[in-house]
Amino acid sequence: MARTSRAMSTCSDAGVPFGRQVLDEGDDPGRIRQLIAAVVVLAALVAAGLWLTGALRGAANIQDCVAAGRTNCAPISGTR
Repeated sequence: MARTSRAMSTCSDAGVPFGRQVLDEGDDPGRIRQLIAAVVVLAALVAAGLWLTGALRGAANIQDCVAAGRTNCAPISGTR
């Protein structure tokens, strides 16, 4: 039995652009707005996550202080 090697067709053989997509302005005008909205939502989620991490870290520090038996664990508020 002889094996014949046959080249498999790839995306470039079929005439389909492969790899990089180029956005034409006439393709979909709403796509740019969707991308901007996605970036804004992602930035808001990251900011909320960082704020929450800081708040939880502060609460954990106070709990560690109390668990160690100290009595002056309250954070110092602004000076007068």
